[in-house]
Amino acid sequence: MNYFDNDLIKIHEDLINGKYTSKELINYSLTESKKINKDCNAYNLLLEAKEKEITNNILSGIPYAMKDNISTSGIRTTACSNTLKDYVPIYDATIYKKLQDAGAVMIGKTNMDELAMGGTGLTGNTGIVRNPFDLNRITAGSSAGSAVAVATKTVPFAIGTDTGDSIRKPAAYTGVVGYKPSYGLVSRYGLFAFASSLDTIGVITNNVKDAAVVIDTIKGSDDNDMTTIKDMDDVKLTDYLSQNNHKKLFYIKEVIDKSKYNDENTLKIIDDFICLLNKLKEKGYEIKEESVDETVLNALKPIYTSISCAEVTSNDSNLTGISFGHRANGNNSIDIIKNFRTENFSSLIKRRFVIGSFILQKENQEKYFINAKRARRLVVNIFNELFTKYDGLIMPAASNIAPLIKDTTDEMGKNENVLDNHLVIGNFGGYPSITIPYNKLNNMPIGINITSGYKKDGEMLSIANNIESIIKEDSNV
Repeated sequence: MNYFDNDLIKIHEDLINGKYTSKELINYSLTESKKINKDCNAYNLLLEAKEKEITNNILSGIPYAMKDNISTSGIRTTACSNTLKDYVPIYDATIYKKLQDAGAVMIGKTNMDELAMGGTGLTGNTGIVRNPFDLNRITAGSSAGSAVAVATKTVPFAIGTDTGDSIRKPAAYTGVVGYKPSYGLVSRYGLFAFASSLDTIGVITNNVKDAAVVIDTIKGSDDNDMTTIKDMDDVKLTDYLSQNNHKKLFYIKEVIDKSKYNDENTLKIIDDFICLLNKLKEKGYEIKEESVDETVLNALKPIYTSISCAEVTSNDSNLTGISFGHRANGNNSIDIIKNFRTENFSSLIKRRFVIGSFILQKENQEKYFINAKRARRLVVNIFNELFTKYDGLIMPAASNIAPLIKDTTDEMGKNENVLDNHLVIGNFGGYPSITIPYNKLNNMPIGINITSGYKKDGEMLSIANNIESIIKEDSNV
């Protein structure tokens, strides 16, 4: 019996009715996590978690997993970096406190790309995170372990973070639901910052309903995070799920233009996507194509690279090996810092810091950093206008199935395919964005993504929930 074949509401009902206990759920979760970890490497820390009292809160007594870049007092939190390999925080992230208060049971910390700076699941200091559908393939990242933990049903939900697509792309590659809420809906207090203007805490689940349940529990304004949304505290996202009146969608014509691609898998994914659109139209959806200047679309990746590298270089300047972390050898503070960073950062991290430092140099800021922010504003203005006309943007989540590990590189600038990079639009505008499984290709999952206007999380979830039900009616996903 897999307890997590059921959704969170059903699991809670079964706990209330005594069909099984929280202890049984936790033991099952830990046992299965240890099994899958041998092959997939989803977790870097498993805890001897204790059962909690079952209350009216849906999450009470239910195990979950936490990405290893969210602060948990007294529990090792390393962001999968050698610079933090023994770090134990002295305070709790707001999201962890909320889950604790709800009675949810954290059973472990999940592996990720080092310091959340990567999209492969290959760069963390604990090794490669492998795709459970094919161990020779990647999961994407950086929330790699969280996606695998849910995809293998070792937990019913896992917390992740998303700066460019780090929840939604792994969800697409592993056949689960990945939800990035509106920027500020969930407090980032206690998150190890990557790019603060883009970072969002979200959730990975096996269905849309569970995603709404979890975010309802962890969302809310927070005095410790000035960017949190103040006017959505009383909004209950699950109330939107039964609604079925948000049916005006668009897709970007230039991104799914088949003439731009020659890969058979990409062409098949686009064909399947068009078939899905036709099914949705039969169900009453109004779906139109919209044209976006290709110069703007081709700028998405460079904009993201410039802003994220600059912000993370500033945010991680405290990783010196002096204030905290293990010391490196050196005759003075400069040598200690240089040796600490040289010895402990992976090649990807070093490259991003070099790029970020270059961009932030006084003589370069206007040309690169400020212009990247101006370009981001241009993108956001375009999509803000589109979201006044439509309830959401619907697109394939990726151009292909999960790549083979042997064919994957951590070199930046190697993949400028807009079909693989459009998810950053959600981060640029702070928009709610969700990936749901749609189909399989060569026995590997493929997903679709839905993005809506800022603070339109409920409307987006209602669309995703309805489309999820249509997909399940028509397939074995």
